[in-house]
Amino acid sequence: MSKAKIIQNTFVSNDISVHYYEIKNSLPVLLMLHAQGTNALSFQNTFVELSKKFHIFAIDCPGHGLSDKNRHTYNIISIGNVIVDFIKSVILEPTYIVGHSSGGLIAAYTASHTQLCNGLILEDPPFFSCQGERRYKTFNYLDLSTVCHKYIELGCKEDFVLYYFENQKMWEFFPNNSREKIKSKLLNSAKKYRKKYPQKPLKVPFLPKNALAAYYGMNEYDPYFGESFYSDSFHADILHEDILKNISCRTLIIKAKTNYDDEGVLLAAMSDEDARRANELIPNSEITYFDCGHGVHIEKKKEFICTIIDFVK
Repeated sequence: MSKAKIIQNTFVSNDISVHYYEIKNSLPVLLMLHAQGTNALSFQNTFVELSKKFHIFAIDCPGHGLSDKNRHTYNIISIGNVIVDFIKSVILEPTYIVGHSSGGLIAAYTASHTQLCNGLILEDPPFFSCQGERRYKTFNYLDLSTVCHKYIELGCKEDFVLYYFENQKMWEFFPNNSREKIKSKLLNSAKKYRKKYPQKPLKVPFLPKNALAAYYGMNEYDPYFGESFYSDSFHADILHEDILKNISCRTLIIKAKTNYDDEGVLLAAMSDEDARRANELIPNSEITYFDCGHGVHIEKKKEFICTIIDFVK
């Protein structure tokens, strides 16, 4: 199968420079917004198939990839307004928007602030769960957000990728009697790989693909972005419900599997109740469920692509 030709460029709005990827053709436009900690190329596994149906744009959100790293812009208003301006100034026509996780929050804000959104696909976004006091009982807060906060608080200068790998919440899921041994062995492998391939996404033997997906793009990730979720400043005092009820375009919510640990921590982006609430708030919305983890486009690539194409028909 031939590869799609990917063009790279930058766009500047309100002194914020964002890097983006484009696959040009005369088909309907699809704008893709990635999850926290990754970058636009986290969607690259879908580019070839989707480019048969869409003219693709994929943006590195501020704090990620090759886009600006200015902590004062890490909020939904600043980033969302840049995306709105990007649609008006670069795309120049109505577009479909897909947003994964935090990219889904940004996509929802964007759709609520422009009439140039033909349709919105929200891949497992953390509506309600990551905002306010509820965030304290979520995996992302206890994992990436807290690790970012501690990294900044301690004034660490070491490789953030290794720091996150060593301090992530994932280790708690290993058996107590073998946890430290496994952690030590895998951490040693991670250090060797980082030393040999410092520019590549982290790979560690025996870890599944979906676990390593979190490291795709982490080389260029700014921990201050995670800090904005730790402090709740990312939302800029805008309630998710106020964003959702102002979306006028057709919307599809892609919901991944919901799990909780023994202490009631949400091991997912949002609960089933959150998804239903979001669906009720958006005037023209539907939900489709996937029996997989948070990275639906990675774990269920073919089904994800088919879902997007079917939604647009």
